[in-house]
Amino acid sequence: MRMRKKKNLIPRMERCESYQIKDPYERKGHWHELMPYSRELRIELGCGKGRFTVETAANEPDVLFIAVEKVPDALVVAMERAAAANLKNVFFVVADANQLPEFFEKDEVDRIYINFCDPWPPKGQAKRRLTHGVFLKLYRQILKDGGQIHFKTDNTKLFAWSIEEIPQYGFVLSEVTDDLHANGICGVMTDYEAKFHELGTPIHRCVATMVDWTEPEEKDEN
Repeated sequence: MRMRKKKNLIPRMERCESYQIKDPYERKGHWHELMPYSRELRIELGCGKGRFTVETAANEPDVLFIAVEKVPDALVVAMERAAAANLKNVFFVVADANQLPEFFEKDEVDRIYINFCDPWPPKGQAKRRLTHGVFLKLYRQILKDGGQIHFKTDNTKLFAWSIEEIPQYGFVLSEVTDDLHANGICGVMTDYEAKFHELGTPIHRCVATMVDWTEPEEKDEN
């Protein structure tokens, strides 16, 4: 995500510091202590300005949400949204997706949301896609049996590639659609999603459920 640097970033971050987890590595295996009565722990990767996380958390107050974003200038907007809504079930981490197994324990996560990630179109950049096998194997380390990945994108090529890639790493696809909002808005949108929906851009979505799996032999990229 490209964003202009905010001159007042630090004081804004400080005002919302109760929503930021600054010690995620120390939280490994203990995230539910933030909200002992939570029925599930869910992660959003690349939460951006937080519209999806905040609205989803508000709709499901008994679920603990951890939003991961590597761009502080976006994260601060997300935290301000959570604070304005006075939410008690959402927290934010500044990190990269490849760090997930370092601060989430095995079987600790129920669901991962991947919304409108960078498609990394060059073939040589395939391993950077959040739906690449490299990341899928990381997700398997923290998801519970039967845990899910909910994936949305406006990028047709990325989606077509992803629904071929994901099942090869022990996930069963369901709710696969190439036009999520064809019959009216379905579910909570991200800011990015709302913008492109208004322009008439179809939104692709699928759910991937983790099942037992034996790792395949290494395969050539793309």
